Amino acid sequence: MKRFCAWVMLAASGLALADGRPPLFDAFDIQVPWSPAPVTIAGKTQLVYEVHLSSFAEDSLVLERVDVVDKDHGKTVASLEGEALRQALRRPDHPAKESDLAQIPAGVRALVYLSVPGDGLAGHRIEELITYRMPSGNEATVHGGAFTVGEVAPVRLGPPLRGGPWTPIYSADWQRGHRRVLYAVNGKVHVPGRFAVDWIKVDDSGKHARGDGARPADWFGYGEDVLAVADATVVDAKDGMAEPERVSSSNKVPMENASGNFIALDLGQGRYVFYEHLKPASIKVHLGDKVKRGQVIGLLGYTGSTTGPHLHLHVSDGKTPLDAEGLPYAFDAFDLLGAYASPQAFGDGQPWVPIREKIERRTAELPAPFSVVNFTAE
Repeated sequence: MKRFCAWVMLAASGLALADGRPPLFDAFDIQVPWSPAPVTIAGKTQLVYEVHLSSFAEDSLVLERVDVVDKDHGKTVASLEGEALRQALRRPDHPAKESDLAQIPAGVRALVYLSVPGDGLAGHRIEELITYRMPSGNEATVHGGAFTVGEVAPVRLGPPLRGGPWTPIYSADWQRGHRRVLYAVNGKVHVPGRFAVDWIKVDDSGKHARGDGARPADWFGYGEDVLAVADATVVDAKDGMAEPERVSSSNKVPMENASGNFIALDLGQGRYVFYEHLKPASIKVHLGDKVKRGQVIGLLGYTGSTTGPHLHLHVSDGKTPLDAEGLPYAFDAFDLLGAYASPQAFGDGQPWVPIREKIERRTAELPAPFSVVNFTAE
């Protein structure tokens, strides 16, 4: 983890002390707690990570711009400002107005969620330039958060489910989405769901349930076989949690039960895959079991913290659901059938849009949010 002290020289101000040196001013403490590696999503290679900015100034500092710089080549990889920066920001202190997000008071941490072009960056040194405005109105720039991009390729997985159509539900922009939910467990903050996907089965008309979907069994994916994505070892499994009789958006449970009935598999090389919200009494494996890719290990259900039956799937660097960092991964193959026009279209049950030409076979990548895919039986 890299840090930068909370002082910075004023940029381009023309101010100087009597001895000719520039004055010092409060800046942000900049941290990148997790060093990312490139991941391919919908055919595009990206670097997905978060910059943590903490202010220790007496007065609020206003964040204005973030530049991501490839230090090895001396070039700017990406820049965020204005509305794009505001959309990428999250404040765990929950400011009263969204317009206040960039005005960061003393003692507050803000996170900038970045997804930047990742082609050719493996092994390169990356640094962030943070431009901000002080109470005086002067603008300053501080650099920090340096890290080296990982060179280990994402783990490749087989299908977690059979057939389809399935749609991957996730979004980097959702304020309470997987990627933006942090857990401080055992003295360290993590983003376990950085690359988590909620898999929901849909029909050709775009609906995900029969009727009003009030009962778990009304959902098309409920009770579907859940498959081992690799030859692996079971390192954790929890069953016995009951399901609510009715589907509700206010299904709240204690943090330790958020995953519902779940299975964790050791993929090797410090990587673990998690299957969550499984149906009660459906888990077919036990701690220490060896499983084969394609083996049925449980059934899709509605347990834990969830607004509807689905399979939550993610890969992390630890064997417990929340005390770990989410890692990139890719599916060996899937068929791309189409996509919903927007998240709202999915929520409204509107038909998804088939791709115009023949079905596309996609390999070694993650599907785009709200795309529609089919997993070929192995």
